[in-house]
Amino acid sequence: MPLLGPGDHFPPITITPVDGEAIVLPHALAGHFSAILFNRGSWCPYCSAQLRAFQRQAETLDALGVKVVALSVDDEPTTRELIATHGLTFAVGHSADAAAIHEATGAFVNADPLHLQATGFVLDPSGDVIMSVYSSGAIGRLVPEDVAGLITYVRSVQPA
Repeated sequence: MPLLGPGDHFPPITITPVDGEAIVLPHALAGHFSAILFNRGSWCPYCSAQLRAFQRQAETLDALGVKVVALSVDDEPTTRELIATHGLTFAVGHSADAAAIHEATGAFVNADPLHLQATGFVLDPSGDVIMSVYSSGAIGRLVPEDVAGLITYVRSVQPA
């Protein structure tokens, strides 16, 4: 699978948020700018830091109309604990099929232990990729300040 780049339509991916019904991305985000974050799992301190950073910027991102969704291969109880520990208010999916996510998006996968590498996408309201960040390891990931700045810029250059 080639990597997704600017202008590519984000492929349909079904995720299951903790204690929620399955949702299909990018359809569930239609009409909003969005950030989709794949993370390695609750055991990864860099992933936890990224999720906490997005939570700290929730007010700014909400004001810009940005929806945030995160996903990992962690099971539901582990993901529920992650959400509680960090006070996350955005949708966090669990039990991701790493191979299917790789096939759909090109996200890198670690085989043993099985997990997705950190991957982030910023989508426009129609579900097209504005920016993608692929990491092959623990570092190098999307940060909320960059998402807010990018969306502010995109809005400033869009015709009214």
